[in-house]
Amino acid sequence: MQSYKRLQSIFQLRSKKHIFAHLNFIDLDNRSKSAVVMGGIAVSFSAVLWGFDGVVLTPRLYNLNIGFVVFMLHALPFLLMNLVLFGQYKYLNRFSGNDYLVFTLIALFGGAIGTMAIVKALFLVNFQKLTIVVLLQKMQPIFAIALAAIFLKEKLGKNYILWAGLAIIAGYFLTFGTKLPNLDSGSETVYASLFALLAAFSFGSSTVLSKKILNRYSFYTATFYRYGFTGLIMTFFILITGKINEFENVTTDNWIIFLIIAVTTGSGAIFLYYYGLKKVRAIIATICELFFPLSAIIFDYIFNDQHLSFVQWISAALMIFAIVNLNISNRKRKLKNRHA
Repeated sequence: MQSYKRLQSIFQLRSKKHIFAHLNFIDLDNRSKSAVVMGGIAVSFSAVLWGFDGVVLTPRLYNLNIGFVVFMLHALPFLLMNLVLFGQYKYLNRFSGNDYLVFTLIALFGGAIGTMAIVKALFLVNFQKLTIVVLLQKMQPIFAIALAAIFLKEKLGKNYILWAGLAIIAGYFLTFGTKLPNLDSGSETVYASLFALLAAFSFGSSTVLSKKILNRYSFYTATFYRYGFTGLIMTFFILITGKINEFENVTTDNWIIFLIIAVTTGSGAIFLYYYGLKKVRAIIATICELFFPLSAIIFDYIFNDQHLSFVQWISAALMIFAIVNLNISNRKRKLKNRHA
């Protein structure tokens, strides 16, 4: 009788352990699913914020000098970052000479040149073709992957030419429709498109350079110093070009927009985006990033009463489709090489 009770108690104990283990597994699985959902929402919302910025916020700073605008777009977020990331200054004594060089190049291409190019493109179209400028900027992966192949010796995927070619052709029809490019002085679309492509190239270059930094430092460190170095470069730029007096032309509306960008689409959206990346797979993040071009089209229609033609809609869809497939195939190739 005692043996039977002992066996019964052991069985009950094991059953309870099994149940608790099962409940813990379910709880862990639910938390994992919740993290993926939150990550997807974070990436999607940051993409919407960038779409809002490109179509609604930055273009409304057109009354100011471009160099001054870029200076403010980096200086204000950097000052805000100092409130929570002041401890990042400890790395100044740890950076090697090569680290300083890479950070300077990241700030030069991804911060100064890239941002001035996209701001110039947005100002040129005068609220008429903002969606086109924003969408052309999404061709950044074409340049990033090509530059990674050249400088980082990464192999190009077998479908790179196919997807890159499709994106470029679609980008042409997105910009000009079925018409030939108008090089007359009355049209700024051609020049805005070229500046948008220069921005895509510059941001792509910055992406390649950032890989060297992110292998050694956290994203917080990389972002903090990218904004800091860019702010420093743009400080010298506005001093040399004599645009430091542009502060006198900043209106109340300009200050409001600068502060909104600094808190949301500036540092806020970037940290939100990378928070999401930690929670979701790269392929899911790529799909969530589609909210960027989609929101840009919607905001351009709501705030600027602009819409795409049928040909431009098809071209935009094809370009986004090609860019997404380019990203996915590139990440799959990297994952395959990592496990090879």
